[in-house]
Amino acid sequence: MKMDTELLHSPVVGLAEEEEADMSDWNLPLAFMKKRHSEKIEGSKALAQSWRMKDRMKTVSVALVLCLNVGVDPPDVVKTSPCARLECWIDPLSMSPQKALETIGANLQKQYENWQPRARYKQSLDPTVDEVKKLCTSLRRNAKEERVLFHYNGHGVPRPTVNGEIWVFNKNYTQYIPLSIYDLQTWMGSPSIFVYDCSNAGIIVKSFKQFALQREQELEVAAINPNHPLAQMPLPPSMKNCIQLAACEATELLPMNPDLPADLFTSCLTTPIKIALRWFCMQKSAKLVPGVTLDLIEKIPGRLNDRRTPLGELNWIFTAITDTIAWNVLPRDLFQKLFRQDLLVASLFRNFLLAERIMRSYNCTPVSSPRLPPTYMHAMWQAWDLAVDICLSQLPTIIEEGTAFRHSPFFAEQLTAFQVWLTMGVENRNPPEQLPIVLQVLLSQVHRLRALDLLGRFLDLGPWAVSLALSVGIFPYVLKLLQSSARELRPLLVFIWAKILAVDSSCQADLVKDNGHKYFLSVLADPYMPAEHRTMAVFILAVIVNNYNTGQEACLQGNLIAICLEQLNDPHPLLRQWVAICLGRIWQNFDSARWCGVRDSAHEKLYSLLSDPIPEVRCAAVFALGTFVGNSAERTDHSTTIDHNVAMMLAQLINDGSPVVRKELVVALSHLVVQYESNFCTVALQFMEEEKSYAVPSPANTTEPGNLTPVKDSPAIPRLRSVNSYTNIRAATTARNLNKSLQNLNLNEEGGPVVFSPGNLSTSSSASSTLGSPDNDEYILSFETIDKMRRVSSYSSLNSLIGVSFNSVYTQIWRVLLHLAADPFPEVSDLAMKVLNSIAYKATMNARSQRILDCGSSTQSAPASPTSKGTHIHQAGSKRCSSPSSGSPPMPSASSSSLTNEVPKPPARDAPPARPPYTPTLGGQAPHSHQFPRTRKMFDKGPDQAAEDGDDPTPHRNYISTTMQTGLCDWSAKYFAQPVMKIPEEHDVESQVRKEREWRFLRNARVRRQSQRITQRGVSRLDDQIFINRNPGVPSVVKFHPFNPCIAVADKDSICFWDWEKGERLDYFYNGNPRYTRITAMEYLNGHDCSLLLTATDDGALRIWKNFADQRNPEMVTAWQGLSDMLPTTRVGVAGHQGTGLARRVSIYLDRSKQGGAGMVVDWEQETGLLMTSGDVRIIRIWDTERETKVQDIPTGADSCVTSLSCDPQRSLIVAGLGDGSVRVYDRRMAPNECRVMTYREHGAWVVKAHLQRETDGHIISVSVNGDVRFFETRVPESVNVLQTVKGLTALDIHPQANLFACGSMNQFIAVYNSNGDVISNIKYYDGFMGQRIGAISCLAFHPYWPHLAVGSNDYYMSIYSAEKRLR
Repeated sequence: MKMDTELLHSPVVGLAEEEEADMSDWNLPLAFMKKRHSEKIEGSKALAQSWRMKDRMKTVSVALVLCLNVGVDPPDVVKTSPCARLECWIDPLSMSPQKALETIGANLQKQYENWQPRARYKQSLDPTVDEVKKLCTSLRRNAKEERVLFHYNGHGVPRPTVNGEIWVFNKNYTQYIPLSIYDLQTWMGSPSIFVYDCSNAGIIVKSFKQFALQREQELEVAAINPNHPLAQMPLPPSMKNCIQLAACEATELLPMNPDLPADLFTSCLTTPIKIALRWFCMQKSAKLVPGVTLDLIEKIPGRLNDRRTPLGELNWIFTAITDTIAWNVLPRDLFQKLFRQDLLVASLFRNFLLAERIMRSYNCTPVSSPRLPPTYMHAMWQAWDLAVDICLSQLPTIIEEGTAFRHSPFFAEQLTAFQVWLTMGVENRNPPEQLPIVLQVLLSQVHRLRALDLLGRFLDLGPWAVSLALSVGIFPYVLKLLQSSARELRPLLVFIWAKILAVDSSCQADLVKDNGHKYFLSVLADPYMPAEHRTMAVFILAVIVNNYNTGQEACLQGNLIAICLEQLNDPHPLLRQWVAICLGRIWQNFDSARWCGVRDSAHEKLYSLLSDPIPEVRCAAVFALGTFVGNSAERTDHSTTIDHNVAMMLAQLINDGSPVVRKELVVALSHLVVQYESNFCTVALQFMEEEKSYAVPSPANTTEPGNLTPVKDSPAIPRLRSVNSYTNIRAATTARNLNKSLQNLNLNEEGGPVVFSPGNLSTSSSASSTLGSPDNDEYILSFETIDKMRRVSSYSSLNSLIGVSFNSVYTQIWRVLLHLAADPFPEVSDLAMKVLNSIAYKATMNARSQRILDCGSSTQSAPASPTSKGTHIHQAGSKRCSSPSSGSPPMPSASSSSLTNEVPKPPARDAPPARPPYTPTLGGQAPHSHQFPRTRKMFDKGPDQAAEDGDDPTPHRNYISTTMQTGLCDWSAKYFAQPVMKIPEEHDVESQVRKEREWRFLRNARVRRQSQRITQRGVSRLDDQIFINRNPGVPSVVKFHPFNPCIAVADKDSICFWDWEKGERLDYFYNGNPRYTRITAMEYLNGHDCSLLLTATDDGALRIWKNFADQRNPEMVTAWQGLSDMLPTTRVGVAGHQGTGLARRVSIYLDRSKQGGAGMVVDWEQETGLLMTSGDVRIIRIWDTERETKVQDIPTGADSCVTSLSCDPQRSLIVAGLGDGSVRVYDRRMAPNECRVMTYREHGAWVVKAHLQRETDGHIISVSVNGDVRFFETRVPESVNVLQTVKGLTALDIHPQANLFACGSMNQFIAVYNSNGDVISNIKYYDGFMGQRIGAISCLAFHPYWPHLAVGSNDYYMSIYSAEKRLR
């Protein structure tokens, strides 16, 4: 449809007006757009956490092998003169050779002890082969599985050989003796670390690898050949766990520069700061630091392990820098292995990075195995040079004048760099380099507050950040900080721990072991802590007690229950929610906590949360009460009474508006069912007996008095819904559509995959496995059976259940479960079916032996053959109608006729109530009663569990209790894993979500503006047909989208979407309502933004859909029972009071299944988020969609059904049209018994529509089936105007903007009137269809803005009419 281009682009349009219109959209609240509606309620997939050290190791023994032979140079090295002489900072020539050797040995041991004081050190000075062997084997023996270090200094012997030998001495030092690396490997075993400080050291590393390979091959051979000499030997250890550090490559000699020590490599590894400072002074750049000499360096004050001194600070900075370089350059797993597993190995590797930097400057390349990527050029070394520079530049004044030492700005600067990384940049980028430095300062008094703050902000980026921080090694630090009593750390630590536990809950054990839970208990109990920090504390405690008995005991000792109960009514909803979850978890399978709760009357305090405005809080309270009754300890009368009280409190939530709450309710009740299994089995048997004796075997032969026979059942109605398969619903069977319909089926049906083919429909439910023996078809509770039980069991109103004598608590709970099994939300009904079935199964198994004695052979049918299996399922009724005492085989009921029919009747999800009788043998059914297989083999464990347990009752007990859980707690925990500080996408002005929303709001303003133009000019005709198409089902409700060119058309149980501009079908899906119900109302929610579609059916159920008509699969957002006690009786004979039989004829004509009832009518207020519902009931029920609860019930004060609702949020008025012809006005601000402020009784018959204009003094316009249109002013008791329109009115709508109303008649025409009552158009024929006559009008609706009228008629056609073209 083309809009005037001048309208679209004219800048003259009052801009202020447009701005205002835009603002009104921004201010409208959105319904059903919370996380609980848009996400699956389940936890996040747990990431495998690799940060924990599987095998922490210690280096427990160290062999120091020095081959110096002081004073004798080896033959193959020509030394320079002067040459590097110092070994372990000692000049060997300054004392006698033997003394020098011993002093050097002692010094080397001291240097190593700085890094690992607890190890056993053994020196072997100028040894023989035997001494080395004895040393190595004894160290390995003592070390057992731990690591041993072998340090080899070969400066006094020849270089290693290519055959893989190093050299030692003979006894009298007359010869050099080779020692094979192969032997060394054998003696040292694994795990080991080797340090080689000698020239050509790289050769040893190569040989070592070759020998290790050779070993493995020998082992493989020995494994195959039992006669091999190695086969009998103990297995030599694998060399994979051996680490080697070598001073240089295979072809390189050690540097001989006299300014350097001879054992430069050893100095780097064991005295890194000393050598690093000397090397710094030897560089040209050192001249920039005046007055610093090598002598001065020796005098640096302080101790290495005291961070407040210059030397200690340099050492700390050095550790931070080398750790950071390693973390940034190494692969994660290698970093873990070398830098986090073993303290000594980590120190040696950090120092090895320095060795690489220093020795490369003398053309030596240190080698390691495993090999490291080169790190000597890393940018962090410049930060090290700067720190050394700053420290050394202070030295002369400190030493000479004694001035105070100024601390290095290094850590503060690195934290700033980390902060910059956090505040700038995009989501997906490399992790920040400074993370290991943040870790270094966590325990520093000076920096920890800032570091914790930044760490918290980093962890907030998401689970990946938490995993990263844990892999750096943050865990022991934040654990240790819990011992600090500083109050200012509390909020930061609570935040950090909440983030860690949300990602890795296995830390619960570490916390309890270190008494960390006490920290969080004190935070939770501290009234001065802000609510969000207490929420995090209670979340942490909830993780500590989750399925962890030690945690439960520790927290119970710490008085967790009392602390939680005090905060149950905190104003902060998330805190209430987590306090309840925490309580539910502490007494889950932990009886002493439950009794502690009983003493504090915890269950009674939790009751108040069952009516909380926030659904998640109600959910958490149900969870807590469920685990409260679900304890399996011995039962006393006291505890049974408590369980019964809790159960009856929970039963009141049966019609809660939130499916999340009802799912949790089923699980909570299932705990009770497991506890009192035998009682429930008795109840189940009783219900099953009652259901058997109640003669409703199948819908076919059910009639109720007062049923109306259809006036005209035209066989010409095309059977678009053939029984073949659901896919016919969508005409186009493209892959998308087929796939989509299958998905829809799974979405609405009872779950498992359904096989599509005509013959399979009746057996499809046997696709899912059955528990127990193969012939237990007899015990199958089909959906029909359950539904019938629900309606048979004189099930008046649940509200009367409360306060019944206790022996019937089980009966009441059974009824609640029956009710939940028919829940409109599939996940809820699935869970309830599971519970009912496992009990029905047990009950029948227990009663089986008894029944064989009682009944003779009547109920023992032959085991079902594969072909009849399906019908057995469906014959639940048939087997039961034959009385157990008669010995004759059961007569097949009408339902089993599906065997003989060509078109099998699919088992329906629900048994229909009164239905006009029809004969299935005519090869079909009423034109649109087709349904999908909703029946399901009962006690369906799901296909993944084997069904071997026939009579053993125990597996079933577990089967209910263990598999019954919703993902609520894990889903709620996801909140803490996700970013909390990030602006949500919809508030981010640059985000796509926001841009799309801006676009939609501009579009809305344009539609409003242009349509207003047209309606203000006045519409003089409305008969230009702009759309016509045949709908898949007879249209019963039609609704325009307010701003899209999209129209929704509902038939009895499905919804079709059409694009009326392009004339194409967008979508068609099944609404999921039971077979005996029909859709009677639809509303678009959030039409101005992300639209949802609400459908109401005449059993009182409301369903809300999203993703329709946009190439995605429609999904049910939520569904609930809007009206619980729909009165089917009012469907019959309501029309009886009316003066003419016309009303009755009309309503029958309208839709055969209507039978005179109004079904369910709704009206939606976007501004307040309130939904008004009424229909075949005596109340108007108002739902608050924000809270998903019922806000009030307004009694209608009439004895007939409500046929039309219209409300005005500004005036809080609700106008209802009723079946008895009255129009009633209610003010919802007043008390229920006085809120009816006006009743107009001028219509003599059923009111088709009552409309309240939404202006400040808007009129009420109402129309009855007799065609009289009446205008009322809310303050005047009589009508101010009456117009007479067509008789036999079946449908009517009023245009909210254009002052038009349209009437559809059963006499096959539409009349459009203006507000003066003048007919402006009369439509009787379709355009283009050779002038085919319009069918009887079943529904019509105006567009809320454009002058468009949509019309649906009984001949399946859907057409749209508009004002003449020149106007548009």
